[in-house]
Amino acid sequence: MCLPDKAESMHHNFCKQKEPVSDRKLREAQVRIEELEPEAEERLPAAPDDHWKVLFDQFDPGNTGFISTGKFRSLLESHSSKLDPHKKEVLLALADSHADGQICYQDFVNLMSNKRSNSFRQAILQGNRRLSSKALLEEKGLSLSQRLIRHVAYETLPREIDRKWYYDSYTCCPPPWFMIMVTLLEVAFFLYNGVLLNQFVLQVTHPHYLKNSLVYHPQLRAQAWRYLTYIFMHAGIEHLGLNVVLQLLVGVPLEMVHGATRIGLVYVAGVVAGSLAVSVADMTAPVVGSSGGVYALVSAHLANIVMNWSGMKCQFKLLQMAVALICMSMEFGRAVWLRFHPSAYPPCPHPSFVAHLGGVAVGITLGVVVLRNYEQRLQDQSLWWIFVAMYTIFVLFAVFWNIFAYTLLDLKLPPPP
Repeated sequence: MCLPDKAESMHHNFCKQKEPVSDRKLREAQVRIEELEPEAEERLPAAPDDHWKVLFDQFDPGNTGFISTGKFRSLLESHSSKLDPHKKEVLLALADSHADGQICYQDFVNLMSNKRSNSFRQAILQGNRRLSSKALLEEKGLSLSQRLIRHVAYETLPREIDRKWYYDSYTCCPPPWFMIMVTLLEVAFFLYNGVLLNQFVLQVTHPHYLKNSLVYHPQLRAQAWRYLTYIFMHAGIEHLGLNVVLQLLVGVPLEMVHGATRIGLVYVAGVVAGSLAVSVADMTAPVVGSSGGVYALVSAHLANIVMNWSGMKCQFKLLQMAVALICMSMEFGRAVWLRFHPSAYPPCPHPSFVAHLGGVAVGITLGVVVLRNYEQRLQDQSLWWIFVAMYTIFVLFAVFWNIFAYTLLDLKLPPPP
């Protein structure tokens, strides 16, 4: 960092001190540095971590890259007014958890800039036993939005330290736009199709239903967009209603915690796996509905609850699981019944139910890894790469299957709609 000569001299003299400075002198030095920072920024814009580097160097005069936990606690106390109470608990837990009595610069930056790493998680899990403050559920006087954020934290995260971190860090910017956008598009396409066909209940039984260019049809499997766009077509209002309820009640809270990128990845992976599974296992059937993506999210969430049963503090979790499983079973049963019901457009059968199973497979593999690694780098998780490799192999297998198997098996497909 390029500081004026005066700032460099002052900083050099300050760092030469061998003994820990008093709190009064430390505060005076910090004030002087903050007063000089605007002048430095006029010469050269400061990088985001420069501020933390200045503070860190005050306690690391030898430039070793480490500071003692005692000095870190002193720094934390001097900045306690700028920190959220729960975040301060996390930082104190980290300071207490280092058996060697030292904290490296990268952990310091991660903490102070609200970034988290795997080494940070390990330190927090060790220091979590030393936290003595009350849990989030015991706090009173919260606003409606604060209670909502707290509720989401307890519904999705199994560790109290993660719940506190999320509660203090969540800003609703950006909002959970992905699940809301997908839901609105699904409803809009359904209403448009309903007006066009003049039918809203069991739309799939209308003779012209499959003529829509969004539906996956085995004769049109070369049109690659159909492997994804079929989610905007539903068999009827009963099909759409259940999917929308599940993806809003489960998908939106998950997106609030894990972000649109991760939840969108699980959702889209479930959608694509669903249509590819149908093209392999139910080769003559079309596919409609967002059940592949919905089942990926719901099955991942349920598996995460089961795997972290003692840590999950959501209210009525057993009842919630029972209701979710009943809804999924009802939807799957409806899909199986419809698949084998006499078709409204023979010889083509009604849409397949296999997409549901493809979504579940994605949820209990890729989905579980995403939900179990809150704010952690997925590329650092070996299980993540194992499941990504499995998913990639399945996609490549399905692609080659669609290219060659239909011809080799001499399968008689229904005519295009």
